[in-house]
Amino acid sequence: MEFRDQAIAARSAAVELATLTRAQKDKALHSMADALAAAEADLLAANEKDVDAARDAGTEESIVDRLVLTPARIGGMVQGLRDLAALPDPVGDVVRGWKLPNGVSVRQVRVPFGVVGIIYEARPNVTADAAGICLKSGNAALLRGSSSALNTNRVTIEALRQGLTDAGVTPDAVHLIEGGREVTADLMRARGLVDVLIPRGGAGLIQAVVDGSTVPVIETGTGNCHIFVDEDADIDQALAILTNAKTQRPSVCNAAETLLVHRGIADEFLPRALQALAGADVTVHGDEATRAYSADVVAAAEDEYDAEYLTLDLAAKVVDSLDEALDHIRAHTTGHSETIVTRSRSSAERFTAEVDAAAVLVNASSRFVDGGEFGFGAEIGISTQKLHARGPMGLPEMTSSKYVIEGSGQVRA
Repeated sequence: MEFRDQAIAARSAAVELATLTRAQKDKALHSMADALAAAEADLLAANEKDVDAARDAGTEESIVDRLVLTPARIGGMVQGLRDLAALPDPVGDVVRGWKLPNGVSVRQVRVPFGVVGIIYEARPNVTADAAGICLKSGNAALLRGSSSALNTNRVTIEALRQGLTDAGVTPDAVHLIEGGREVTADLMRARGLVDVLIPRGGAGLIQAVVDGSTVPVIETGTGNCHIFVDEDADIDQALAILTNAKTQRPSVCNAAETLLVHRGIADEFLPRALQALAGADVTVHGDEATRAYSADVVAAAEDEYDAEYLTLDLAAKVVDSLDEALDHIRAHTTGHSETIVTRSRSSAERFTAEVDAAAVLVNASSRFVDGGEFGFGAEIGISTQKLHARGPMGLPEMTSSKYVIEGSGQVRA
């Protein structure tokens, strides 16, 4: 199908999806999960082609890691769909309601957006996650994955559409948008057919969609996530949080990218931290004060404090105070996730009050900033904007609302 035909079909499907009961949607999600599990061998074969092509093209390993599917990752995609089925249905929830003095009742209720377009890079798991979240929230999905994952996405979409058909739900609830850049441009200009557009990927992709779209955009952002080790930090706790946030999965947006250390604890903390990071093959890019603690630390260029490495690299800097740490974060944050490690309640309260980010953590790894970890099930992305949704976007964030007004013949005087 051509893009416009797919968009029209999705618009028609959205009318059906908005009226599905929770039982119908949950049945469809389990059916999609079953079909995806049955397609594991085909998925792995298709993914091998995509991964081989990416490596042949010289793609960075951090990007290849996002592209790779394994039986465990496919299992995670399948379980993500089943987890969604277990979650409450947001559609029809009453946000608030009241009765006017004249007896008219007013209710604000959650409703689907309608047709959601998602433009994303590499990660084929997003295909299943996005399709499932859109279905559960009553939305049709137009999915524009990257060409690097085309073979994998084709097999994934085929399985998901088969699952929908088996459950008696229109397969036009989900479409894979294929073609060159002109098709992406068509999707961004499809105002009236597409209700919301969500970009997921690097800063270049996100900015291109924000700048070029006539469709309303929910902006997911990059993650230059900071960890500030305060003067009053528990050093063992800080080491555990730092190594987990940096190394547990460095290629994702909630991984730590910048370490700030209070000068008052630097002599105790940095030698141990740098040794632990070196043992995990992390290259530290530091200021002069940080380099004084290890010859392995390379000099950090000023622009590296704005970097989202997505690799085993970390920018580091020694600061004189909490104020300096806050100033540094304000200057370089991407508004994703920021962490303080401290035993000082006053420092923690200042940090959470003054840091402007979608998530602010105290004595916990930024790797927890994730829809699954929050109990949302699969997430559509992490919004770093401030309108409509902010932070991990689960089912409620994939709805809008409308007012339902009921009377008994009242008219306005």
